[in-house]
Amino acid sequence: MSNISETTQELLAVFGEEQINNGALEILNNCEFKYLKDLKLNFNSTLTSEHLTEKECALLGLSIAANNQNGILIKFYKNYALKFEATTDEIAEAVSCASLLASNNVFYRFRHFTQKEKYTQIPARIRMQLMMKPVISKEFFELMSLAISAVNGCEMCVNAHEDSLMKLGTKEERIFDAVRIASLVTATGKIIY
Repeated sequence: MSNISETTQELLAVFGEEQINNGALEILNNCEFKYLKDLKLNFNSTLTSEHLTEKECALLGLSIAANNQNGILIKFYKNYALKFEATTDEIAEAVSCASLLASNNVFYRFRHFTQKEKYTQIPARIRMQLMMKPVISKEFFELMSLAISAVNGCEMCVNAHEDSLMKLGTKEERIFDAVRIASLVTATGKIIY
């Protein structure tokens, strides 16, 4: 492996890493590819928002990192959430949301894809108490659920969560920002893992 470029070192430092540990980052590092600067700036924009608190940005990032099974990002966002006084229950709920939505997104995407009436009549038998009484607010749990559903590509779930958020009075800018952050966390995870 070649030397680590300054841009790569700066990016790794954000995550408390010192060495390149994957082929994707090594490819970009070897030619000091300009995308690394964009990646760093894009990632930094996941940490703040005009429409979400820092704690919400952190918990949202954590839920997406857990959904994407990215250990480095899970650790980063967990620590970031703690910095903004997230409780251990809130942190656990963000991770649990990713797991619950993984099952829901697969199941409801299947129902949507097949468009068979019979499948809508058979009970889902997926326990969702977490969704009914979240530790964090119902509105923010729905926001995380929508963002995860967008990442997982479940149109039916995205529409259902967006509708719930509208009924809860959520502003569209807040929804848009949550999905924007989810997309950037996912993009970062393609290079940092």
